Amino acid sequence: MKVLVIGGCGFIGSHVVDKCLQQGLSVRVMDTRPELYRPPLPGVDYVFHSLSDHHRLADTLSGVDAVVHLASTTVPSTSNLDPAADISGNLVPTVRLLEAMRASGTRKLVFFSSGGTVYGIPTKDPVPEDHPLNPISSYGIVKLAIEQYLRMEQQLHGLEFVALRPANIYGPRQAQVGLLGVIGTYLRKVAEDAPIEIWGDGSVVRDFVHVEDIADLCHRALISGASGSFNAGSGEGTSISQIVDIIGQTTGRTLEPVYKPGRNFDVPRVVLDIARAQATFGWQPAVPLRRGIGETWEWVKQHSEP
Repeated sequence: MKVLVIGGCGFIGSHVVDKCLQQGLSVRVMDTRPELYRPPLPGVDYVFHSLSDHHRLADTLSGVDAVVHLASTTVPSTSNLDPAADISGNLVPTVRLLEAMRASGTRKLVFFSSGGTVYGIPTKDPVPEDHPLNPISSYGIVKLAIEQYLRMEQQLHGLEFVALRPANIYGPRQAQVGLLGVIGTYLRKVAEDAPIEIWGDGSVVRDFVHVEDIADLCHRALISGASGSFNAGSGEGTSISQIVDIIGQTTGRTLEPVYKPGRNFDVPRVVLDIARAQATFGWQPAVPLRRGIGETWEWVKQHSEP
């Protein structure tokens, strides 16, 4: 199988590429720039252009059996600032991608949706896939709209798709830009002896899952015959205050967070029900949170400015 990983030079994508290579798949990566933290991998075919450049998609899809789509131009905290840009930067290019896949005969797609935003404010705990879908961010609305286009493409043109709805993914090679990834951001702040900031009182609860577990699930979805939407998390909730405590214990530092006003798009608690992915793909998260934070801390120390 030859797999095109769109966004394969990013944090999650680079781990998906690693997993596919480990499992003997042929990999082509499409991204806008090379990886930040390591050189190009031998045996990987890299092409550099944006998903919006639909004129080049036909060549990029040539000979490809399946696609993993991880690219996004927004994160939840920025998407509401310009919803029109979110639509033009993510929804429209993905619809163009579906058209190009149809023309090339590529009929398998794994799409990275969002488990933290498509449900809105949950009324069930943990949150199953059949929970009402009421996103309160443009990010979640666009992810959900893409899922609907995947279902339309499946019904009308036979697309095989899996939409993964991941929780909060963390681990090595996560860029520390402060917009996405609280664990990586906090660890980098500790490495720089900079204060960490908490939006709200620290009681917000999230489902944190290690990137290697997500890469494993993505590979299982690629080689399966399953279709549909699947939550992808640890199935366990951890508050931001608990994350700070674990990071303090892991790093041996006394942390005194700076508390900032809560944000209206931050859902109070999201923990995903992962039973469907476990049953369908025979998948089980394998990296405990404390161990994963410890491994990520070792990576951050190696890649921090002296």
